[in-house]
Amino acid sequence: MALIEIDDLSVTFAARHREVQAVRNVSLAVDARESFGLVGESGSGKSTILRAICGLAPISGGTIRIAGQPVPTRRGPGFSRRVQMVFQDPYASLHPRHTIDRTLSEPLAIHGLPDTDARVVRALTDVGLPPAFRFRFPHQLSGGQRQRVAIARALMLEPEILLLDEPTSALDASVQAETLNLLNRLRAERGLTFLMVSHDLAVIDHMCDRILVMQHGAAVEELPREALAKAQMKTDYARSLFAASADRLLGA
Repeated sequence: MALIEIDDLSVTFAARHREVQAVRNVSLAVDARESFGLVGESGSGKSTILRAICGLAPISGGTIRIAGQPVPTRRGPGFSRRVQMVFQDPYASLHPRHTIDRTLSEPLAIHGLPDTDARVVRALTDVGLPPAFRFRFPHQLSGGQRQRVAIARALMLEPEILLLDEPTSALDASVQAETLNLLNRLRAERGLTFLMVSHDLAVIDHMCDRILVMQHGAAVEELPREALAKAQMKTDYARSLFAASADRLLGA
């Protein structure tokens, strides 16, 4: 049984007195400890799928299941313990007036978990930041450091699943590879499952076992990483994405 199962998912928004179908009848399945990528141009619906899983986008059709159980309409503490999301902009996702210590401690307090100090120090160490950073504010950190804090916060409740929404696109090129390598290491060490969104096939190639290409809210083509590396796409759209990213494929 897959850990994440999405069947015939549709997401519809009301915009200027009309309905916009951001996701149209998309199905996918992600196995435990797998890294699955959603790739496509801006507006393809890939980020909306992550938001629908978290309850941040209105589901108009289809089902989402985690470990065989339908995701509840109201996401409760049990869901948060199992699924966490890392957003694109690390500065916007961190409260500017909260120290890093408060940012990392807050999930523990909400869920009544003990050993706050030890957990915060461990989280910072796990993402490659000195423990002294806990007393800094977001504006005192670089973009890459802020994203490491955002990743540490997502890991505070020891989830099984990380939803990664363009986690490196707001970072300088020199920092992107470091962040991706960090995520790969954490996945291996903690047995995490990733569902990752990117417009960049180079990132997806570096991170993901399987890929779903999306266009205009619909699934276009699913392929394994090996097919991506060999440019063995079946659709013109997937081939065009590959051509646009070919010079950036990591390891090429």
